[in-house]
Amino acid sequence: MTGALALLALPRAFGGDEAWGAEASARPVYISAARFPDNAYGVVIFAEDGRVLREIPIKERGHDIAVDPVFRRAVVFARRPGAFALAFDVDGSREPSLFAPPPNRHFYGHGVFARDGRLIYATEHDADTGDGVIGVYEATGGWRRVGEFPSYGVGPHEAIVLADGKTLAVANGGFGNDLATGRESIGIGVMEPNISFIDLATGTLKVRHGLSGELNQLSLRHLAETPRGDVWFGGQWQGAMEEAPALIGCVSLDKNVRLLDAAEAPGVALRGYIGAVALSADGRYLAATAPRADRVIYADTETGKIVREIAIDDSSGVVPAGRAEFAMSTGKGVVRLGHDGGVPADLLTFSGTEFDNHLRRV
Repeated sequence: MTGALALLALPRAFGGDEAWGAEASARPVYISAARFPDNAYGVVIFAEDGRVLREIPIKERGHDIAVDPVFRRAVVFARRPGAFALAFDVDGSREPSLFAPPPNRHFYGHGVFARDGRLIYATEHDADTGDGVIGVYEATGGWRRVGEFPSYGVGPHEAIVLADGKTLAVANGGFGNDLATGRESIGIGVMEPNISFIDLATGTLKVRHGLSGELNQLSLRHLAETPRGDVWFGGQWQGAMEEAPALIGCVSLDKNVRLLDAAEAPGVALRGYIGAVALSADGRYLAATAPRADRVIYADTETGKIVREIAIDDSSGVVPAGRAEFAMSTGKGVVRLGHDGGVPADLLTFSGTEFDNHLRRV
């Protein structure tokens, strides 16, 4: 449904109307959900030079941002278990619109647009059965829910549309959340995490690759695809911390899950938690944030080796950038623009702002 205006305050623009002229509309900008000093929540849109272009207040915490590849729109999803999504034009040309899942569903914080921008797919939880579903919403006519299909697991988190435009990869985390109590986890002891590849035209399963045995408590969460078609992922360990395995690996339609060498990327050192992953523009390097360990690690996707790591306090979002190799946001209100060629990183500071786990670039 749309129009639940109790959740939404009017957006504010900063820097004057000229910030949204034709030239600005063509520039890349960054978007993140955030919390402000008065404990209010919102979406922040900012330029590479650190200027805040717009804030869109929301009454509850937002999580990830889905970016429309065609029409320069975006949708922020409520943090799980959440019951709202907010759609908005990046350049502020129209007022934002709210939509929600059915009463027996909740969002898992992530969604992704179809390649033509006409549909958006949201990861959801079916409260009646405990199963994961993919809710399908019309993105060009009121954000109406037009269907759903299984996620082929429990607790679907991030989903991405592969480069073929026909396949959805879904990270099924393996456990659910209790709607009555909020974020209380359900089913940790019987987890079956997997990554499912789904035919978008039919909603049928192409292949599912899972974890079992001693790895079944590695909740698979975040995804990024290389030009070769490998899907890299970051996980979050739900078992005893001293037993945490490697948290990063890859999978593909025709290859099972492969984890990095635990000696190179020990889950214990990363505190059992990867917050977000992103690939460099050429697909060669994966950056994975580990906010509980205050670091970001880089893996070479061709060799499967960790090539370096950097210390960032409360690292959270990461995205490939233009002139920078990656842009990284933190829960402390800092955005780091790291550069190729040994150029020192630029640090943008947003006083009093706490960015949520994910950062997107339009």
